[in-house]
Amino acid sequence: MGKRRLIFMMIMLLTLLSACNHREQSKKESAQAPERGEVSGDQQEDLEPTFTFPLTGLGTENEPNNRSIAVMINNHPKARPQSGLSKADIIFEALAEGEVTRFLAIFQSEKPDKIGPVRSARDYFIDLAKGYNSLYVAHGYSPEAYIMLENGYIDHINGMQYDGTLFERTSDRQAPHNSYISYDNILKGAELRDINMDFAPHPLEFATNDEIQQIYGEETNQIEIAYSKSNVFNVKYEYNNEIKKLLRYSDDEQTIDEDSNEPVLIDNLIIVEMEHHIIDNEGRRDINVTSGGKAYIVQNGMYREIEWNNVEGEIIPYENGEPIKLFPGKTWINIVPSLSDVSFKNM
Repeated sequence: MGKRRLIFMMIMLLTLLSACNHREQSKKESAQAPERGEVSGDQQEDLEPTFTFPLTGLGTENEPNNRSIAVMINNHPKARPQSGLSKADIIFEALAEGEVTRFLAIFQSEKPDKIGPVRSARDYFIDLAKGYNSLYVAHGYSPEAYIMLENGYIDHINGMQYDGTLFERTSDRQAPHNSYISYDNILKGAELRDINMDFAPHPLEFATNDEIQQIYGEETNQIEIAYSKSNVFNVKYEYNNEIKKLLRYSDDEQTIDEDSNEPVLIDNLIIVEMEHHIIDNEGRRDINVTSGGKAYIVQNGMYREIEWNNVEGEIIPYENGEPIKLFPGKTWINIVPSLSDVSFKNM
């Protein structure tokens, strides 16, 4: 074999070996690469969601352009446990008649199949719902609330007109603790009344991860609110350090969803002091939701005294003249006659 022929054969052999190695490496890379349209784990961690929900600050890939819905929910002991509370973005809790509180649950990021028991309207709850430009849902009304609803103060649907159609009665509880409505039926009611549901509420301000790390205050893992001399109507919150959220209790029973057994988990607790006045023989109240005043905020197991302001209908926490940013997640706002009804413990 000539020298030139030997060199040529060696070159061909090296070329063949190189091609084989290249094909083998390509196979390995192909096996490790994600499918078309998929995102690898490392890449996914770096991606930020396209949109955020306006009332929770949590991420979503779909633009949240649906209107918020504000539902009056019963909190009488015979109405517990309720349905849908764990899916509400914001919940207001305030006294109705006597020592019983009532909830205004505002939904936008989640759409429960079952909400209730639905209870009757009060004028101050209507004001709060209007502040978030919500569709207001109730079953019944006080005289003051009736006038506001009849005069078109807020878009609404009411069980007084739709009992047994949009609103359904359950057989396991007695009236008025057994009226429920679904999210789909709320939309049907909006369509019947030609109510526009295709716009999102004004977005709240939420803290960044860096701002969350700078939170300060006094440590607490238990908050108690005395609405009554009886424990049946009082509220307790416990901070769970593992999940970094507050759990809620009424009469020492944890607040959960009746249907899913999901607990109510809270990222921001705001307790606001508002003026309360009894206005009739039934014990109905007038609550001043516009004046501003003293408040507490609880975030990440710490609390501090702040102020609250009514900003275009929304109840916003303030400190040193600036609005306080909320943690992304769910917010519960307790309205009390006096901050002296609130106690903090660190067990």
